[in-house]
Amino acid sequence: MSHHHHHNEVSGNRLKLTIILNVGITVSQLIGGIISGSTALISDALHNFSDVISLVISYIANLLAHRKEQTLDKTFGYKRAEIVAALINSTTLIVLAIFLIYEAIIRFIHPKEIHGNTVIWLALLSIALNGLSVLLLKKDAKNSINMRSAYLHLFSDMLTSVAVLIGGLLIKYKHWYFVDPILTLLIAGYLLYMSWGLLQESLRIIMQFAPKEIEIADVEKEVTKIEGIKNIHHVHIWQLNDKSYHLEGHVEFNKDIKLSEFDKICEKIENVLLEKFKINHTNIQPEWHRDDPKEYIIPDH
Repeated sequence: MSHHHHHNEVSGNRLKLTIILNVGITVSQLIGGIISGSTALISDALHNFSDVISLVISYIANLLAHRKEQTLDKTFGYKRAEIVAALINSTTLIVLAIFLIYEAIIRFIHPKEIHGNTVIWLALLSIALNGLSVLLLKKDAKNSINMRSAYLHLFSDMLTSVAVLIGGLLIKYKHWYFVDPILTLLIAGYLLYMSWGLLQESLRIIMQFAPKEIEIADVEKEVTKIEGIKNIHHVHIWQLNDKSYHLEGHVEFNKDIKLSEFDKICEKIENVLLEKFKINHTNIQPEWHRDDPKEYIIPDH
C-alpha cells in the first residue's frame, strides 16, 4: 500500500510542476499574441490555458481517486473522479477547437499583419516547456485515463507550438500572413481528432457500457466450461474506472448444491473472469430450477 501512496504523490508532484510551467506559457503567449497580432499564437495561448484548467482538474481528481474514504453513502469512494476529469477535459478541448475555427474564419475575412519574430520566440519557449511537461507525465499516462487526458492536452499543445513556429518562420521570411489562420484551423482539427476518442471512452465508462474488449458470449462460453454450471444469464458488465471491471449475473446450476460447494465454484468463476477478461469484481446470484428468463440481457423493470 505504501508503494501505491508514493506513486500517487509522485503523480501529484509532476502535475503541480506542469501546472506552473503552463501558467508561464499561457501568460507569455497571450501577451505576445496581442502584441504580434497572431491568432495562431493567441489560439495556442488559449489552448495552454485549457491545459492549466485540465491539469488542475486532473490534479484534484488524482487526489480524490486515491482517498480511502469509502462510506455508507459513498460505497465506491471517489474512484470515478478521474473519469469525470477526463470527460471535462475532453469536452473543453472540443469547445476550444470550435472557438478556434470561428477565429480562423474571422481572420480569413479580415487579414492582419503579424510580427513574425515574436511568434517564433514564443513558439520556441512553448515547445521547450511543453516538451518538459510531456516527459513528466508520459509514464503516468499509460496507467490512468485521467493522466492520459492531461498528457494529451500537453502533447497536442507541443505539436501546435511546432505548427505556430513554422507559421512564424513563413510569415517572417515569406510574408505569408494567410498561413496564420490556416494553422489555426489545422490546430482546431487536430484538437477535435485527439479529444473525440477520449470523450467517447470516458462517456462509455460513465454510462456503464460494457468494455469494448469484452463480449458477453465469450464470458458465457468460459463460465459454462466450469463443471456444475448450466448457464449464466441476466448479466451486467461495466467499468467503475479504467482499472476496475465489474460483473454481476445469475448462474444456474445443474443440481441442488450446498453453500460450501457454491463457494468453491464461485471462486473458480472469479478466477476465470479475472484471468480471461480482467474482471476484478464479481457478484454472482446462484439459481436452481428457478422460473425466469435465461437470456444474457434482461430489461430491468
